[in-house]
Amino acid sequence: MAVLSVGGGEARIAPCAGRGGDFAGDLADWLAWRPALVVSMTTAAEMERVGAGGLRAELAAAGVDWLHCPVADYGVPDAGWEGIAAKASHILIRGGRVLFHCMGGCGRSGAAVLRLMVDCGERPSAALSRLRAVRSCAVETEAQFKWASRLG
Repeated sequence: MAVLSVGGGEARIAPCAGRGGDFAGDLADWLAWRPALVVSMTTAAEMERVGAGGLRAELAAAGVDWLHCPVADYGVPDAGWEGIAAKASHILIRGGRVLFHCMGGCGRSGAAVLRLMVDCGERPSAALSRLRAVRSCAVETEAQFKWASRLG
């Protein structure tokens, strides 16, 4: 499980529920971790392809907030990120838990968590090392690192 402390709370990076063919099992695992918020970094089409099209409704039924930040594979967030970051940071600073996922649980979700780490005052390179200690594939492109580091 790729979990690390961020801003006083915990952030988890995961592959998309259903990616391995067991949406119900993946969702049960996520819910057992008790996140206050799940942030989907995948496109709606990607989620549909793996059987996660009903994720929002399933999370709502369990009392978990959900935000969608669709990003193309290997890309970075654009419009809407600031609002998502504000909500995630609010939860993390108060000791809560936020789960981020993309399709593989590496690039897009890793970049989002790295950005929050940097926003909490961590140096980008040190934060990336700490992040990769729990999720070695986190942040896949130079563009993702630059975005997360606020360099681009």
